[in-house]
Amino acid sequence: MATATAMYHSGRNPLRKLTRDEATEQVAVPKGLALRRLHKAFLRYHDPNNWPLLREALTRMGREDLNGNGKRHLIPRFQPAGTGGLGEGRRRKQGKQGPRKGTALTQHTGLPPRQTGDRRGRS
Repeated sequence: MATATAMYHSGRNPLRKLTRDEATEQVAVPKGLALRRLHKAFLRYHDPNNWPLLREALTRMGREDLNGNGKRHLIPRFQPAGTGGLGEGRRRKQGKQGPRKGTALTQHTGLPPRQTGDRRGRS
């Protein structure tokens, strides 16, 4: 992880020779929120919530040939009902009703606090 962190913060490849001048190899680092969301959407292209963002990006890149309903297409032209409104990376508000159904309960989401005293004899 140290190599990845160095690449992210410096924008240079530490696996190549590093010098003070601009001759070192540059690494493209997506630091903007919109670009990071787009990269994540491409990684999760099978998620229908990402399809509107991907259709728009593919059109801007001139790759409309990847939009379609065939086997050779990446994103279908149709949008299933109830999807596409909540884009990837956007959090749902939890509110006062508690955790969503199917969420594991922890001490922070609804389990009662642990009792003092341990079975192993610790207190």
